Amino acid sequence: MPMRKIYFLSFCLLLLLKFGYAQQTKVKSVSVNFQQVRIEQFVTDLEAKTGYHFYYDPMQFDSLKVTLQANNLPLDAVLGMAFKNTGFKYAITGGQVFFTKGRAIQTGLAAGYFGSKTDNLPANTIPQPIADYDTKEVKVPEATTENKLYEIGNKTNVIGQGKATISGYVRDSKSGESVIGASIYVTNTKSGVVTDQFGYFTITLPKGRQILSVRGLGMRDTRRQIVLYSDGKMIIEMHDQVTSLKEVKISAEKVANVRNVQLGVNRLDIKSIKQVPTVFGEADILRVVLTLPGVQSVGEATTGFNVRGGSADQNLILMNDATIYNPSHFFGFFSAFNPDIVKDVELYKSSIPEKFGGRLSSVLDVTNREGNKKKFTGSAGIGLITSRLNVEGPIISDKTSFSLGGRTTYSDWLLKLLPEEYKHSQASFYDVNLDISHQIDDKNNIYITTYLSKDKFKLNSDTAYSYSNRNANIKWKHNFNDKLFSVLTAGVDHYQYDIASFDNPVNAYKLNFDINQTNFKADFTYYLNRKNTINFGLNSIYYKLHPGNYEPNSPQSLVQPDIVPAQQALESGIYLGDKYDFTDDLSVSAGVRYSLYNYLGPQNVYNYAPNLPKTPSNFIDSTNYGNNKLIKTYSGPEIRLSARYNLGDNLSLKGGYNTLRQYIHLLSNTTAIAPTDVWQLSDPNIKPQYGDQVSLGIYHNLQSNTIETSVEVYYKRLRDYLDYRSGANLVLNHHIENDVLGTEGKAYGVEFLIKKTTGKANGWISYTYSRTFLRQTDPNAGELINGGAYYPANFDKPHDFNFIGNYRFSHRFSVSLNVTYSTGRPITLPVAKYYYAGSERVYYSDRNQYRIPDYFRSDFSMNIEGNHKVHQLTHNSFTIGVYNLTGRQNAYSTYFTTGAGVISGFKLSIFAKPIPFINYNIRF
Repeated sequence: MPMRKIYFLSFCLLLLLKFGYAQQTKVKSVSVNFQQVRIEQFVTDLEAKTGYHFYYDPMQFDSLKVTLQANNLPLDAVLGMAFKNTGFKYAITGGQVFFTKGRAIQTGLAAGYFGSKTDNLPANTIPQPIADYDTKEVKVPEATTENKLYEIGNKTNVIGQGKATISGYVRDSKSGESVIGASIYVTNTKSGVVTDQFGYFTITLPKGRQILSVRGLGMRDTRRQIVLYSDGKMIIEMHDQVTSLKEVKISAEKVANVRNVQLGVNRLDIKSIKQVPTVFGEADILRVVLTLPGVQSVGEATTGFNVRGGSADQNLILMNDATIYNPSHFFGFFSAFNPDIVKDVELYKSSIPEKFGGRLSSVLDVTNREGNKKKFTGSAGIGLITSRLNVEGPIISDKTSFSLGGRTTYSDWLLKLLPEEYKHSQASFYDVNLDISHQIDDKNNIYITTYLSKDKFKLNSDTAYSYSNRNANIKWKHNFNDKLFSVLTAGVDHYQYDIASFDNPVNAYKLNFDINQTNFKADFTYYLNRKNTINFGLNSIYYKLHPGNYEPNSPQSLVQPDIVPAQQALESGIYLGDKYDFTDDLSVSAGVRYSLYNYLGPQNVYNYAPNLPKTPSNFIDSTNYGNNKLIKTYSGPEIRLSARYNLGDNLSLKGGYNTLRQYIHLLSNTTAIAPTDVWQLSDPNIKPQYGDQVSLGIYHNLQSNTIETSVEVYYKRLRDYLDYRSGANLVLNHHIENDVLGTEGKAYGVEFLIKKTTGKANGWISYTYSRTFLRQTDPNAGELINGGAYYPANFDKPHDFNFIGNYRFSHRFSVSLNVTYSTGRPITLPVAKYYYAGSERVYYSDRNQYRIPDYFRSDFSMNIEGNHKVHQLTHNSFTIGVYNLTGRQNAYSTYFTTGAGVISGFKLSIFAKPIPFINYNIRF
């Protein structure tokens, strides 16, 4: 070839490359007028006018305020004027804009992309999209250039009219785990969906070209440009927020707080949980849940919690759909949930989904990590009295993964620091989690969860206590098609406690209790269309209780055996719910659940005289039922209704009404849940609990959706809640109906929440005013408590305030402050003494007439991280802090002793001094 031809062709190639590069870097022109606006408003306006995708670190831009006026100038010129003399830089590439501080990001051509001539053509004339996908499921890496087009469905020359459905999964690009709660929004149709607990989504859209905007909590926002021919599937992989842009938020569209139809729902990510200081420094899910509005506890280091005036047994606590009956370790200082295993936490205080039943007040739904499907990773932590280890990785790459975690304690050294009389005490616990996830094919996934925990303690006595949880279940998720999928779950749950005395062989004894449940449920979701989602299913739980087994613990023991007969029952439910979007502003979710409860033999049931108290003196006869014979049936519908109306882009009004039934009761005449408390099934003499709640809330996001605010009011009614006669004996009681009283109650309150989600300073403030009253009005129950008048419940605490504040000075150093205040709980006190029949008697006040002193506590912690180099063997961090910073002696309870003929009162404080802590954490 002559040299002149070579020169000519080279010259033409250079011109083409220059032309292609010029087309790629061409930016839009905008007109703006800003006066001292914050970066969030600046970005929001530019996003709306350009359609570009903005990335930035809010912490670095907290102090920036923009004053600028421009008329039809290119975007790069506008940004140059805005950042002039500020030290801030920008970079524009492929419809994306990056803001940085000090140094600009270097951009270049994306691999394999030199521009597309299809941008201005109708979808049905696009000659050759970049990516070609048929109805088979395809992976779409997040790193792929977002301006590429992806064909979905069977390709045809001309796209017809009508709609088609896209379904698939959103997954973490690094670990392959599902991204729960990721939102997929389509601007053209103003429609969107949220991924479920498996990261699954399905959405119906008009055929043709669409843009999917994908956002996930803790993930880098992304988008996909698609051409929709017919039904098809996608796997969208998202990246974690990169280190240099760790706090990247495209805040302009984070409106889930406003747009979600449910109210009374709080979602926590594990990152937020780990920032809150707790006793001994280990992240604790239950301690953080207690900082949410409407959630309280009766005191420090307690096991249970109370939600909107409900008792502790009215909360359904689930971990991967396994029921956890005792969610605590080590006297309530630690929760049963390993923070390194947990992925997501949701608390339902109202708008409880139809698929949940069996409890009146709330559902705490904890989801564990599935395990890394791409590589082996792990983490470990060492504290003052506990340590933990977690490993995860692929069994079969991209298909099967596992997550294994465990915790244990070495607290004996701490107990030896106690006074002499307590130095021989012992306390320990351990727990183990194993989760396995396996993808069989495009339509079938299997999930296996197992959990084992055990606590043992002995406090300066010859009596040893222990309790344990054992749970296992398996889930099968099946996609029938793009619109219908099911989740079948089968599992077993077990809780047991044991008390043993052994030092004195003559009096040595063992006492144990256990509850076993075998459950099965089938949940179905049908996406009828983009406005209508239907949920339906059924579930069944078989209960087997052993309320008490008392027997000798040595051959020399003179203890007489005593066994309370076992109880068994079958609780079932069927439900149907529908979420319908009437307009873009009005959405309604309505459903009904019908529950059926059967109490079964063998059992010997006592019959009492009608219209008289159920006491031994009113006993008539008994009826004996054989094994599995039906003794008593309870049933009824449960209504679930909620609605949302948008009053503006960032403002909505929500309302809801729920009715629920509870067939199992926790028998406890102590203020806090104790390991020795006994569960009791509803039977012919103990009715199930019933409750209904109406709630109303207003939700408003501020400053480009970086601040969430909400106010909710509620009113709740309770019926057949169990309270106890004075002096009731709940252990080894063969006829518990003689000592319990069915009461009715009412609870009402207002909850405030302000939450800042981004920036160097973030956290939330919550305040709750609430009241809970009970009364016993059944004239057939005998003597009425408080003469039949309302009295405060044991957990009635009118005022509850929480402040959680976090401030990040840099990517390596941050601090957290927690402040808590609440009204003291009610107590009943002796108010006088008198003599009767020659002996001294004590006269008590009305039930719960007085209160212990108010509660106040502040905690502080510092988190120091190692360097953020990507390619290193381990990543380390330290957490140092102080629990109960001010050393306030908060009263847990009051008690009285008699000495030298004088009655003296005392306060018991759990943590009466500041408690320093340090934790070392490592990731590998």
